[in-house]
Amino acid sequence: MASRTWLVPSGLVALSLVPSVAGAARLTQLATGAEVTEANQRFFDLPLPVILHIVGAVPFCIVGAFQFSAALRRRWPRWHRLAGRALVVCGLVTAASGLWMTFAYDLPAADDAATNVYRVIFGSGMLASLLLGLAAVRRRDFRGHEAWMIRGYAIGLGAGTQFLTHVPWLVLSVTPSPFTRSFLMLAGWVINLAVAELIIRRPRATHVRRDRRLVEAAG
Repeated sequence: MASRTWLVPSGLVALSLVPSVAGAARLTQLATGAEVTEANQRFFDLPLPVILHIVGAVPFCIVGAFQFSAALRRRWPRWHRLAGRALVVCGLVTAASGLWMTFAYDLPAADDAATNVYRVIFGSGMLASLLLGLAAVRRRDFRGHEAWMIRGYAIGLGAGTQFLTHVPWLVLSVTPSPFTRSFLMLAGWVINLAVAELIIRRPRATHVRRDRRLVEAAG
């Protein structure tokens, strides 16, 4: 039973690893003054948004995974609340800096205009979801809070699923066309949000019991 309790958080952490490692590598490049190439020049020209994005996204995805552990929420409700507050800040920084990068950086050759449109749509959606989740918990609408936070987390974890959608091309050592890459990026976000909606729309009794526990924990 314990192993099943931690199955979802473990899977989410695993899904976060590739973008987290890539982000750490990018920060190392910027910190050590790595060779400037056509692919990374935009990050050296304007490093702040990408630094904020990585610093916000890594804890948001990895620590946020443990918010899906019912056992952890029941045993340490104070941790759930404190971590949640920090994660909202990290998520807002991630979404805002992602939008900043979309508008500030030149479009890479591997992308097309549709990719940036998707980034704006889902970045704005993540920002709105987190703010709506924060507003919901302030009025003690715990079910609404949970739903909006799950949606925000799903969008934030998009990079992990986008890596999976690119795997066939990576295995074949083929570079997808800008149109194909745009579709693969969109697929990552859509898959995550579809799974999020399935989680949110579980039987009502599950939510009722959880609402009761959260109300009791909040005092």
